[in-house]
Amino acid sequence: MAEQKLIEQFNLRSRLRFNVDEGQIWLDENRMLLLHARAMGALRRELFDSLGAERAKGLLIRMGFASGQQDAELAKKLLGAGDPYDVFRIGPELHAFEGLVKATIVKSDLDWERGSFAGEVDWHNSWEADSHLQLFGIGEDPACWSIVGYASGYVTQFFNRPVIFKETACTACGDAHCHIVGKPLEAWGKDPYLDYFKPDDLQGQLDEMREELRRLRRSLGTECTSGKLIGASPGFRGAFDLIGKAAASPITVLLLGETGVGKEMFARWIHDHGDRSEQPFIAVNCAAIPHDLLESELFGVQKGAYTGAQQSRAGRFERAHGGTLFLDEVGDLPLAAQVKLLRVLQTGEVERLGDDQTRKVDVRLVAATNVDLQEAIRAGRFRADLYYRLATYPVVIPPLRERRSDIPLLAAALVKKYETPYHKQIQGFSDRAMQALMAYPWPGNVRELQNLVERGVLLAPNGGLIEIDHLFAGGAPVHSLGAEVDRAGQVGNAGDATRQRLYEAILQDGFDLEQHEARLLELAVQRAGGNLTHAAKLLGITRRQLAYRLKQGVEG
Repeated sequence: MAEQKLIEQFNLRSRLRFNVDEGQIWLDENRMLLLHARAMGALRRELFDSLGAERAKGLLIRMGFASGQQDAELAKKLLGAGDPYDVFRIGPELHAFEGLVKATIVKSDLDWERGSFAGEVDWHNSWEADSHLQLFGIGEDPACWSIVGYASGYVTQFFNRPVIFKETACTACGDAHCHIVGKPLEAWGKDPYLDYFKPDDLQGQLDEMREELRRLRRSLGTECTSGKLIGASPGFRGAFDLIGKAAASPITVLLLGETGVGKEMFARWIHDHGDRSEQPFIAVNCAAIPHDLLESELFGVQKGAYTGAQQSRAGRFERAHGGTLFLDEVGDLPLAAQVKLLRVLQTGEVERLGDDQTRKVDVRLVAATNVDLQEAIRAGRFRADLYYRLATYPVVIPPLRERRSDIPLLAAALVKKYETPYHKQIQGFSDRAMQALMAYPWPGNVRELQNLVERGVLLAPNGGLIEIDHLFAGGAPVHSLGAEVDRAGQVGNAGDATRQRLYEAILQDGFDLEQHEARLLELAVQRAGGNLTHAAKLLGITRRQLAYRLKQGVEG
């Protein structure tokens, strides 16, 4: 209720004016600028490249600090002599209004008389973290430096004493959302972090070079060790660290995860980084081969074993001798094949179909499935003894929706992959397209992302950006288009804009007002479960008015 009262009392949208003819944007009497987030991201990169990471952080923090001070004065002026707590709460509203971040105060301890402050804020949709992820990928340090500076400057201006915020969680580090903690300057003690707020915060050239060298080594180390596996989120790193420890050993690895998470890519990485990398890597999709042919595919067939077997043929086990055999979708193996597979694992010998001779095979086995094997065992579809053979070293690969911070890295790599075959150069993704990729639920995981990016590269103009309509074949995900600007230069309400587009769509193809009204009344009554009072509330009319209109419809 308090937030609603504040919004009613102080509507930022009503203060914003676009004067296109004069090339000016005004928020009350303050001139504002509308800038591309991508351009600001490019500026950040230039700062890092020219100044180094530490100096760039300090500059961005101090720039944000000055902006926060300006907005604090603006908030005081716009609301006048209102409740200081209400004036103070305009800060998060301004954060969102200016497109910086969605800020939610989760903890605050304010005493205006004594000038004391302590607080914590959750951030969602930080433009700075999103930009940092697209440019640099996941890192070890928080990235929202200018917004942290803004929060510090805003609160400092209100309390007339230094109040410093520090980011303790950041999506650029793989966290679910960003989080900041604020307290008076003296409460931070001798934290080196405070040096960023000092105008003379200049590190020596040697220290700067050492920092840049450490950052470069970390970046190169990630790329060199992960190879074609791309990611830096905590879930990805957990799975990658496990396969890294297993690659050089002969242990059987069981890769678990949903369809499309990249299990075969992980299996190939294990093979390529083990001592069998020069030997064959043979992959078998157990779900794609008919059951009556699966045994001959895996174990081979002897000439004359069945009608049509006109020559002897080695199976996948023999072809993988000395190397790695990857059994994908192993949970779909029929029980008969499970028995023979277990025997091969126990004895290291295969027996071709229709043959009484055994052959020794030396194979490193990697299996994968999206099936819950424990449930399959209980249902009698999978042998427990085979499971224990396969699950010596299980590795769970997280779905893409649980490693969203990897999406910019994966998408960028996929663009590079498809640029050559489609003879194009793509500048990347539009902000709206990347926002849609980050918000999408990804039922098909990395494989689905791969398909969408390939489509995007095909449809995007050469030298241009992949836009949201280039990605989604069935239509882009529904998203809020935001508020519009009317002819008088005033930004309208986002809800009104949505309704306006609905009205325009209804009027396009033959409109019958009575029919639409009758259908709307009927729908409201259905949604209210036949309760006319509730239905009338949904429609914004009285129960008597609704009953009258329904009666008129019946009589008509």
